Amino acid sequence: MSGIKKYVFQDWQANAGNPTKGKYIVVFYRLAQLIVRSKITKILFCWYLLWYRITIEWFMCVELSWNTKIGPNFQLWHGSGLVIHPNTIIGSNCSIRQCTTIGVRQGANGAYDGAAPIIGDFVDIGCNAVIIGNLTIGNHVSLGSGAIVVKSIADYSVAVGNPAKVIKVNIPEPATLI
Repeated sequence: MSGIKKYVFQDWQANAGNPTKGKYIVVFYRLAQLIVRSKITKILFCWYLLWYRITIEWFMCVELSWNTKIGPNFQLWHGSGLVIHPNTIIGSNCSIRQCTTIGVRQGANGAYDGAAPIIGDFVDIGCNAVIIGNLTIGNHVSLGSGAIVVKSIADYSVAVGNPAKVIKVNIPEPATLI
């Protein structure tokens, strides 16, 4: 039982300073993700999955599918107006703010290509950001509020604007030997 509790609350400490509903949405997401791992739990807890869809997705306007792969220590600030495609992969220690869209690209013929973004570890995504298509956001990246990302962003970058452009690279200093 402690393994289940540890899994469901794995992001709680990362959200300790988050006074908003975002930390609760993440707990509900983790619980739903745990339930869909087995056909038996899916059947037994189908009521919870229905509650999750209606409450989190419809009423709270947070489209965060239990199929989305998200690493530990995920922070969700404000938890409203969020759309994350189920095929998206998000690394550990990432934070996302309100009104953000992470999804697939729609082609000229109206069809979606199905390739969702892959987001690295320690990525900070500002509010109203849009990340669309088959691209990779590297590790230790900061995306400014309102950034429209349609191309991959390298590690340690700070990107802003529409379309997003890298304005700074924060490569850490190598440790000095004593």
